[in-house]
Amino acid sequence: MMESVNPANGDQIREYREMTADEVATILDDVASTARGWKNSSFDERSTLMRRAAQGLRDGADGYARLMADEMGKPLAQGRSELEKCAWVCDHYADHAADILADQAVDVDGDARRVFVSYRPLGVVLAVMPWNFPFWQVLRFAAPTLMAGNGGVLKHASNVSGCALAIESLFREAGFPENLFRTLLVSSKKVKKVIEHPTVRAVTLTGSTPAGQAVASQAGAVLKKTVLELGGSDPYLILADADLEVAAEACVTSRLVNSGQSCIAAKRFVVVETVRQEFERLFVEKMTAKRLGDPLEDGTDIGPQARTDLRDELHRQVTASIEAGARCLLGGEVPKSPGAFYPATVLTDVAPGMPAYDQELFGPVAAIIPVANEEEAIQVANDSQFGLGAAVFSTDVARAEGLARDRLEAGSCFVNGFVRSDPRVPFGGIKDSGYGRELGDFGIREFVNIKTVWVD
Repeated sequence: MMESVNPANGDQIREYREMTADEVATILDDVASTARGWKNSSFDERSTLMRRAAQGLRDGADGYARLMADEMGKPLAQGRSELEKCAWVCDHYADHAADILADQAVDVDGDARRVFVSYRPLGVVLAVMPWNFPFWQVLRFAAPTLMAGNGGVLKHASNVSGCALAIESLFREAGFPENLFRTLLVSSKKVKKVIEHPTVRAVTLTGSTPAGQAVASQAGAVLKKTVLELGGSDPYLILADADLEVAAEACVTSRLVNSGQSCIAAKRFVVVETVRQEFERLFVEKMTAKRLGDPLEDGTDIGPQARTDLRDELHRQVTASIEAGARCLLGGEVPKSPGAFYPATVLTDVAPGMPAYDQELFGPVAAIIPVANEEEAIQVANDSQFGLGAAVFSTDVARAEGLARDRLEAGSCFVNGFVRSDPRVPFGGIKDSGYGRELGDFGIREFVNIKTVWVD
């Protein structure tokens, strides 16, 4: 059985029966059969249905937000924002997929009558998705995948099975063919068999680096393409000429997105020593103002962590860092109240060898790393196995832009703002943060056959 537990109080929400191997095989065959017809649908037809899905997300936002709050602890206001972003990605690809995937002529200097590149669907794409953004992670895959003419199969995290089934129903109620997008209620141990099924043509995963390594290995063994968005320990560089009020506000906002449980959240704050004291004052002040509490109550900024074991591992990382010499400026204690709660926590004097420096902190814990100057800040920022996002704060925008473009090792680099994904631009990482891109023009082209057509 698969279990959903409310992390705010530990109450069981529901148990789900795991699907048998025969049930999974039937679903995969049904999706493949449906996708063979769907690939011949027009972009106008696909767009009409995708816009209905967007409207369904908006109409059902309160109920879906409550479902996320119950299953993984997301505060209601953040859940509603997530759902609006999901509707946006549906509208974006409904509006632009036809142009992005239009045939592209190639000039071959008269060597052929006509040459063009065509983008054709692959078939069934499997998505292995995490619990932290239960709707967004799925919709940012599903919207471009279905608009490209593919079918989709979702293996979601077991603690958000209700969200997984709700998304399946969303597409069905919007009018998409019944078996074009399906959810598999299976454990992670069963993913290998799904990948190996002959109807699955490609795999996308968002999750931890070890999960990405496993899926990449399994898919590679059967020559199936993968796109991986994995962990992150995003550095935010606070340079000597930064506007510290702007920087502190952006840093706190990013660190506490989804109660700190985001791969692309700010995690390491690399601060030039001359402005460190004032930045720490502002940062702690703004972190202190954020409210920890029931995700169902208005005004809650930080809900519970998704599971108590994850909360306990986060606390272990904090205490180990303090024992190694970090100083705790705020938080750092597990609340005595029920639930998987952890307070906003700020560590400073973080250095190599500490978990707060070397590892990803997946929760509302900030690691301040002091540096002597800009050059050291860049070295520290890049001194990580991860390469998902990065940000730099400076009033010299041209110089900061150059650092973002040329010096920082990450898939998304922002200047004077916090890192975030956007349907209009590609999103993904390098190094142990994965490969491939979601969103933007690049994202929808990941799971198509880029076909050359040459006419003599």
